[in-house]
Amino acid sequence: MTTSFERYQKRRLISSYFSVVISISLVLFLLGMLGLLVLNTKKVADHFKEQIALTVYLKDTAKEVEIEQLKKSLAMADYTKSTNYVSKEEAAEAHSEEIGEDFMEFLGYNPLQNSIDVYMNADFVSSEQVDKIAADLTAKNFVDEVVYDKPLIALLNDNVKKISFWVLIASAVFTFIAVLLINSSIRLAVYSKRFIIKTMQMVGATKGFIRRPFIWQSVKLGLIGAILALIGMAAVLYYLNKSFTELNILGDIKMIAILFTSIFLMGIVITWISTYFATSRFLNLKTDELYY
Repeated sequence: MTTSFERYQKRRLISSYFSVVISISLVLFLLGMLGLLVLNTKKVADHFKEQIALTVYLKDTAKEVEIEQLKKSLAMADYTKSTNYVSKEEAAEAHSEEIGEDFMEFLGYNPLQNSIDVYMNADFVSSEQVDKIAADLTAKNFVDEVVYDKPLIALLNDNVKKISFWVLIASAVFTFIAVLLINSSIRLAVYSKRFIIKTMQMVGATKGFIRRPFIWQSVKLGLIGAILALIGMAAVLYYLNKSFTELNILGDIKMIAILFTSIFLMGIVITWISTYFATSRFLNLKTDELYY
């Protein structure tokens, strides 16, 4: 009979530990993924900004040497990420494919112009800076006009600011919720042993002596939960980096390492603090209060 009861207690204890580990790992995993979102918000925003092209249309009278000089100066400019020269013949061919017929046969000539598509670095994609760049290019006597989607740039920058703000708010709220959830799991685990705590206290054990095994056990559970969360995060990172190579998610190894270390330490610190206060609460209760 005693053996059966001991087995029951052991299974119950393992089940309790398993629940705590799963709770900690899930909460830390979600918190880590939110951290990855925060770290990559700017990267994703920059990726979209760098897809916006500023198109420089050249006059038909532009000399070859002037075009080459402009191409070189644009390639060397701080604001340029990449450039793409499109001749009027290439533009006509692309336009014909798009509309499904050769429009030059109807017109008798090619009305399109030579152009250079300029893709800018994300830090320069703002209405003010693009306006200045466009004005400088338009001032050249062989440039006909500079075209870009100004409303799209303004809308994109406005949305990036809003999204960044709400992501930070969500991060703060979720961090608070994560601490509460882990704290609740630890308190429930300690609650199941409240009579053991009180018995140890009644036979003369000091508070520090009683707390020590509980804290160490919780820290070990926190370590296991953190490791499981990090494994899950690593798997998701690998998948995202493989699926969205253009974002180069693994490019900033230092920031990812800091995030992983933070999640790992959070699993230890939160469980340590939660266990400390949970055991202190039951140590300060009177015996008859343990039943409520």
